[in-house]
Amino acid sequence: MKGYQQLGFSINENSRSNYIPKIQVSMVKEIYVSNTAYSCSEAVAQCEIAEKELRSSDREKFICMHFNVKNQIISYEVVSMGSLTSSIVHPREVFKAAILANAASVLFMHNHPSGSTEPSNDDIEITNRLCKAGGILGIDILDHLIITRDGYFSFKQKGLI
Repeated sequence: MKGYQQLGFSINENSRSNYIPKIQVSMVKEIYVSNTAYSCSEAVAQCEIAEKELRSSDREKFICMHFNVKNQIISYEVVSMGSLTSSIVHPREVFKAAILANAASVLFMHNHPSGSTEPSNDDIEITNRLCKAGGILGIDILDHLIITRDGYFSFKQKGLI
């Protein structure tokens, strides 16, 4: 008991109100998509997730797709939904679901409602941060796609990953 007081903790043995909450995390599947194995970025840019979540959206969304070792999609998450011109993306939030899904690799996608496929400086900066974080976690980054109504941009194809 004395050791806890030296560390600045106070423990009242008679009080039941002092407790440490136990956290339990579980994954809930909301919708099902086919577990197709993707061989190229173009196929991913044309997939049903890009179509349903990004092409028709009037605001920026950032999606992280999770893949197994055979490059089959096992899950995806809309990590962030922002405004017409931006969304906030942080590595901690991006990789949380990927870790829970036991993903071997991930692919990032976000849309540009403006229709421009060119990456912004912020897009390039966050991609670099996410690649560093993925390297630390041992999760491969397959690509980062910018999706528009009429096309897409691949960071990998342009040598930016």
